[in-house]
Amino acid sequence: MTATSTRDVGGRTYRRVPVRTHKVGIGEDLGGVIATYAAERITPDTTLCLSQKFVSICTGQVRHISTVQDSGLARLIVKYVTKNDNGDIGYSHPKKMQVAIEQAGYARMVAAVVGGGLSKFVLRRRGDFYRIAGHHIAEIDGFNPDAMPPFDQYAMLPHPQPDAVCDELARRFGCAAYMIDGNNINVEVVGRSANMPFGDDVAREVMLDNPMGQGDELTPVFLIEAPAPSNTP
Repeated sequence: MTATSTRDVGGRTYRRVPVRTHKVGIGEDLGGVIATYAAERITPDTTLCLSQKFVSICTGQVRHISTVQDSGLARLIVKYVTKNDNGDIGYSHPKKMQVAIEQAGYARMVAAVVGGGLSKFVLRRRGDFYRIAGHHIAEIDGFNPDAMPPFDQYAMLPHPQPDAVCDELARRFGCAAYMIDGNNINVEVVGRSANMPFGDDVAREVMLDNPMGQGDELTPVFLIEAPAPSNTP
């Protein structure tokens, strides 16, 4: 079971309290789940940290694998995708790549393949494929055989308005809130409420070791607590 832990960022120690939930289903009430398991522990000084996959599942931003027909373009692109050594399938699954193509559009994805390939092999720079494709395709997750069923059969799409989701939760619970896309490789902040008490750089560092986990931890929400800044000169 994931335990409460701390992480030092910028000279301050942040306490990270996991919120264990049931295995949420597609379309469940996002705020209701948080209220059930965490409402009594949330204070005005709390910052909610949410898993993007949790938000996608609750808000129905998903695609079942049976609805995706991979194209020749998808099968071609995955041949050149960098394979990870840590078990993360990344974009090596052609149907996941097809979901990305449909998000970005065929023309833009072709431009991303060409531009990203030139950048990678000529400029020795990575990441331009995702920057050119846009549409947050780097945040798409799913079709991972190691994921907890039934979500091994789903692709989780990024919510189109992540800041609005965080703002709504912040108003409901009287605290701040942000959303992360985390895995075994990296953690990125993808949404935040307007009243966040610290910047995205700190928010990312606080969760950079991905304490939410990648398995069946059932801890898609963390309560982040920080000591008040010292007034000592």
